[in-house]
Amino acid sequence: MPSKKLLYEFCLSFIENRISRIQNDIRNVQESLTSETKSSAGDKHETGRAMLQLEREKLGHQLAEAESVVQVLMKVPLDTKSKTVRLGNKVKTSKGSYYLAISAGACNVEGETVFCISPRTPVGQLLLSKSIGDTYNFNGDEISILEVS
Repeated sequence: MPSKKLLYEFCLSFIENRISRIQNDIRNVQESLTSETKSSAGDKHETGRAMLQLEREKLGHQLAEAESVVQVLMKVPLDTKSKTVRLGNKVKTSKGSYYLAISAGACNVEGETVFCISPRTPVGQLLLSKSIGDTYNFNGDEISILEVS
């Protein structure tokens, strides 16, 4: 299974790319607002400007959310040694492997797929505080914890 450091770096890259994309979108909306100011006046102009301001506000919320995810990621310990599942653990189950940090999707490394998930996700909630040999039910399947690191 890929190292926790590698999985952490995957999560960090994921969220940094997301923040960069949102910041780029905000710049584009800001440029559009500036050019909209220079265009002709009238109802059409005001509607376009209002839509751009709403888009900028939405992107601002997305940026704030992404920055809060970074704060969560910064709290993820890299040297977690625990017999029970908690933030920062890799968990191998009978149905797949997980890294509890942030929701960043599937990390395909060293020929294995590890799903980077938040402890707040449904699967994350079920994994927390479980130990090797414990089982849980998800979508009608009984899943066993095989490894915690």
